[in-house]
Amino acid sequence: MADEQVDEKRTAVKAALRALGIRQFLLGIHDPAFPSLAEEDIGRGTPYSRGASGFISFISELGFNGLQLGPQGITTPVNPSPYDGTLFSKNPLSLAPFQLIGAPWNLLSPDQVKLPVNSSLAVDRVNNRAARKIIKQVTEQICRNYLGEGEEKCGNISTRIKRSFDIFRQDNSSWLERDALYEILRKYYGGSNWQQWRKGDKAWLDRHLFAQPLTGRTEAALRIDSLHECYGEEIEGYKFIQFLLSQQHQAFRERCRSMDLKLYGDCQIGLSSRDSWYGRSFILRNYVMGAPPSRTNPEGQPWNYSVLDPRQYYQDRGKRYHKPGAAVRFFKERVDKLFEEFDGLRLDHPHGLVCPWVYRRGQKNPVKAVQEGARLFASPDLIDHPELADLAIPRPDQIDRRQTRYDDSWVRDLDPDQVNRYGVLIDIVMDSARRHGRSPGDIACEILSTQPYPIKRVMELYGLGRFRVTQKADLNNPSDVYRSENAHPEDWVMIGNHDTPTLWQKAAEWIDSGASLQQAAYLAERLSIPDQDRASWVERTAADAGELAQAKFADLFVGPARNILVFYTDLLGVEEPYNKPGTVNRHNWSLRIPPDYRKRYLNGLQKKRVLDIPRALAQALRARGPECSSRHRDLMAVLEPCSRIADNHFRN
Repeated sequence: MADEQVDEKRTAVKAALRALGIRQFLLGIHDPAFPSLAEEDIGRGTPYSRGASGFISFISELGFNGLQLGPQGITTPVNPSPYDGTLFSKNPLSLAPFQLIGAPWNLLSPDQVKLPVNSSLAVDRVNNRAARKIIKQVTEQICRNYLGEGEEKCGNISTRIKRSFDIFRQDNSSWLERDALYEILRKYYGGSNWQQWRKGDKAWLDRHLFAQPLTGRTEAALRIDSLHECYGEEIEGYKFIQFLLSQQHQAFRERCRSMDLKLYGDCQIGLSSRDSWYGRSFILRNYVMGAPPSRTNPEGQPWNYSVLDPRQYYQDRGKRYHKPGAAVRFFKERVDKLFEEFDGLRLDHPHGLVCPWVYRRGQKNPVKAVQEGARLFASPDLIDHPELADLAIPRPDQIDRRQTRYDDSWVRDLDPDQVNRYGVLIDIVMDSARRHGRSPGDIACEILSTQPYPIKRVMELYGLGRFRVTQKADLNNPSDVYRSENAHPEDWVMIGNHDTPTLWQKAAEWIDSGASLQQAAYLAERLSIPDQDRASWVERTAADAGELAQAKFADLFVGPARNILVFYTDLLGVEEPYNKPGTVNRHNWSLRIPPDYRKRYLNGLQKKRVLDIPRALAQALRARGPECSSRHRDLMAVLEPCSRIADNHFRN
C-alpha cells in the first residue's frame, strides 16, 4: 500500500506541474552534501554513493524532475568553495570507494578501505580532514592495485576496464595531461600553487610550461618528457582516478535517467589556479575579474579570477569565425565536456562571459581596486583604464555618462553586430548545446540583481532565462526584478540558493522584524485568497513561520516563470545557510544531509518545517481561479490529502 501511495502522490505532483505549465522542477545540491550510508561514510558526501542513490529515489518520489549539481572540480584544503575548483578534473573527494570493491571493478578489497574507528563524524556536517585522509589512502591503493602491485588482493582487472581507460585517456588527452602535470609540479613545490614556484633552476620554466610552443624539442617539451620519465606512474595514476570518477558519474547519470531526472551541471565563471597556469598565454595579464558594487554587495567583490583575453578569441579579429584562437578553443573544450556529462547547465555569473567587470591585478587594496574597475568591453575612453579602449564594443556616443560605469544603463544602445560581438562566448555555449541536443530551456543563467544592457540584449538574442530570487523581492517596488510576477516564462524562480539565508531563516526574520504582515499580504494577492477570507488568512500566515514559508513556496508555481529551482536546505527545513558570501570559515560549504532524511522529512511535514510540495501545488492551482480548480478537482483531491497524510513509505 505504501508504494501505491507514493506512486499516486508522484503522479499527482507530475500532473499538477503540467497543469501549471512548469517545465523544470529541480533540486539544487552540491556533491559534499549528499547523504551516505553509515558503512560507507568517509566524512563527505558524493552523488556516486549508495546513500546518494537512495536520496535521488526520494527526490523522484517527491516529484522533482531534475537535479542541479554544483561545480565538481578539485578544491584546496584552505578553500573548499567549489567555485574556485578546477574546470576539467573532478574532485577525487567525490570518489565512492566502496563501489570499487569486487566485480566488475576489482580495484579494492574490503580491508583496503579504512573508515575512522569510533568515528565522531557529524552526520550533518562535512569533515574535510577525515575525507582527504581516507581518499588519499584509497586512491594510492587503487593506483598500486591497477599497476599490478596488489592484484593478489583485489583480483584481476578486466580487459574491458583497461580498454575503457585507454579510450577515456585518448578522448580527454589534452586536459588530462596538463592537469596531471600540474599535480606533479604542485607536489614537487610543496603543495603551493604555481605563483609560489620559485626554488630551483626549473621554477621559471615550470611556471610558464604551457605559455610557450611545445612543438619540436623545445625546452618546455623536454621538461615535460623528463617529468614523465621521473613521475610516469603518478601521472598515470592521476589519469586513472579521473577515469574512475568519469565512470561513476556516468553510472549516476544513468541512474537519474531511470527515474526521469535530468542532471544539470554548473559552469562556474572562475578559473582555478591550475587552469590559469595552463592558460597563461591566453588570459589577460594586467586585469582580473570581480563583481562591481551592487544591491546585493554594495562594496563589490574582488574575486581575483583570471579573464580570457579577447585578443585570443580568434586568430583574425577581422574574421571572427575564421579560425578559433587559444581562448576560444579552451572555452569550447570545457563547455563540450559539460554538455557530454550533463543534460543542462547553470551558467554561473554569465556577466563574466558577456560584459565582465575587471580591475587591476595585484593591488594592495583589492576592494578599492574592484570599486574602481570597469567593464572590459564598455570602456572606450576611460582615463584610468586606457588599456581597455581597443577592446571596447560600444562607441563613446553609446555610453550614458550620467550613470556610474557599473550601472545597468552605462551602455544605452547597441546595433545587432555589436550584440553579436558581446555574445561570442555565449554563442559557443549555444552551439555546443545544439550539437548535444539541448535547447535554450536547458540553460539557466545566474543573473541576479544586475543585468547590464549588453547582457540583456544577448539573453534576448538566444532566448535565455534569468534567475528571480523571491526572498530578495522589494515589496515596495512593483517593478522589482525579484518579484515572481515580473518573471518571463523562460526565467528560473527560486526562494533562495546556496549563497542566501534559507527560507526558514527568512520567515523567522520577517516575523521578528514585523515584515511578515507585508509578506503575507503580498502572498495573499499572488495566491488569490478570496476577499472574505483574506484578512484572517494574512493575520494567521504572518504569525506562523511554517505557513509563511509554505505560501512563499507556493508563489513559485503561480507563474509566469516555467522553471523552478529549490535548494535542498529550503526543502528540508534547514535553518543555517550553506554559504555566507565574502567569508571564509569552517562552516561554509560544509552542510550535509543526514542519513535519516526520510524520517526527518516526515516529522517536518507534520510540524510544517519542510516544504510540502503537494500542498503548494494545490494552492497554486486554486490561485488560477475557480475554473482551474473545477477542471482539476480530482487532481486537487489527491494533492490535498497528500499534503496532510504521511504514508508508511517515509517511516522506513
